[in-house]
Amino acid sequence: MILLLSSCSSSRPDNLGINNGQLLACPESPNCVSTQSDTDAKSYMAAWGYQGDQAATKSKLLAAINQMPGTEVVTDKGNYIHVEFTTKIMRFVDDVEFYLDDSSQKIHFRSASRLGHSDLGANSKRMTKLSELYNQ
Repeated sequence: MILLLSSCSSSRPDNLGINNGQLLACPESPNCVSTQSDTDAKSYMAAWGYQGDQAATKSKLLAAINQMPGTEVVTDKGNYIHVEFTTKIMRFVDDVEFYLDDSSQKIHFRSASRLGHSDLGANSKRMTKLSELYNQ
């Protein structure tokens, strides 16, 4: 049983981050959503706008993230945040990245499951909930 539970988390990806103003593209599987997904309408979600100071925006975003269960901020550097979300029972880990783009005043994000093919809409639901918390 322990082997099964530990296998649900997989290892942390080493290809995440911002590359030329872009987060990693979503895979073809239906277990990822992104504001920068231009190849698949099913994985696309709209970016969140912000006005003014990036530091204040980041603080507000982190406050919303910390209201969600099972979170661990892995990277918080400059205009980039990487968070691991771990499900309570099966311990599945999803990687969520945020890119605060000052030039467009948008928060871009990518939320992807590490394992499996389908997430049954979990990433989309998570980002919708985070949007609600962020916009409170």
